[in-house]
Amino acid sequence: MKIYREKDASLDAVKKLTIAVIGYGSQGQAQSAMMRDSGLKVIIGVRKDGDSWKQAQKDGFQVFTISEAAKNGDIVQVLVPDQIQAKVYKEEIAPAMTKGKTLCFSHGFNISYKLIVPPKDVDVIMVAPKSPGPSERATFLEGFGVPALVAIHQNATGKALEKALGMAKAMHFTMAGVIDLNSFEPPKKGMSPFDLETFTDLFGEQAVLCGGVAELIQAAFETMVEKGYPPEMAYFEASHELKLITDLIYKGGIEEMYRRVSNTAEYGGRTRGKLVVDRKVVKPVLKKMLEDCENGGFAKEWMAECDASMPKLKKMREAEGDNLLQKTGDELRKMFVKPAKK
Repeated sequence: MKIYREKDASLDAVKKLTIAVIGYGSQGQAQSAMMRDSGLKVIIGVRKDGDSWKQAQKDGFQVFTISEAAKNGDIVQVLVPDQIQAKVYKEEIAPAMTKGKTLCFSHGFNISYKLIVPPKDVDVIMVAPKSPGPSERATFLEGFGVPALVAIHQNATGKALEKALGMAKAMHFTMAGVIDLNSFEPPKKGMSPFDLETFTDLFGEQAVLCGGVAELIQAAFETMVEKGYPPEMAYFEASHELKLITDLIYKGGIEEMYRRVSNTAEYGGRTRGKLVVDRKVVKPVLKKMLEDCENGGFAKEWMAECDASMPKLKKMREAEGDNLLQKTGDELRKMFVKPAKK
């Protein structure tokens, strides 16, 4: 594993270039502001006269249509949602990707699954912060940065890595450390550096960060409520206190968490946790999930869902979004809001 630090990167490779950020959501706003604050020339490409257009103008950026921004940019940073990137690229970005330009992503989805196939004479890079946009920006303003990944998919100019590191340095990522995905030996033949990010990112979201955690919280909450315990108490134990535990794990790992909780909690966790997650049962399921990320099964399913206007996702939102756990949490979270001073 190769990690780049401040001394390994320079702004020289990008300081004379125009960076066209396509999309102005959470990542677009954060990355644009950080690069501009570091002295880089940044323009924004979004749908004309939409909310993002108005917000970017309010934030002091030059704003163009996507096709205009792509034409004017030396580096085109694609930060619109995964499911629309291919359409946006084909219709508005591809005509502008002339020889020597750079196409940049913060997630490898569309490159890994060949939904976007750039011309061979352009650089294709990834600069992927391991943090939500608002946290990146807040850390930047504190004078530090969040960790990030860089990957090179195409190096047509011979300067792709220098440009990726220049952007990473401008956003302070090199202060924390930037991991070079090209330095890893992939687990399977033919797997690219972009694939490493794409497959692990999707799997982590599904297995733990979004899917696994949410289902465990819901199941534990329902178990207590169905046995007659107050929903408020169930919410605190199954959901609210999870942040306290994950903060400890974030700071020092699982063993640090166990060192910080009570001996009773540690013993109960180490013995009963294995009943909740029996690895002999769960790991075959996880392996199948990871394979679905690797072979494109999940991507095909997700893009078909998007093409159909997301009927399954909308139905799940309706069925699962208005439950007792959510309602209980909504009420209890009001307790945590500090009253405004009179």
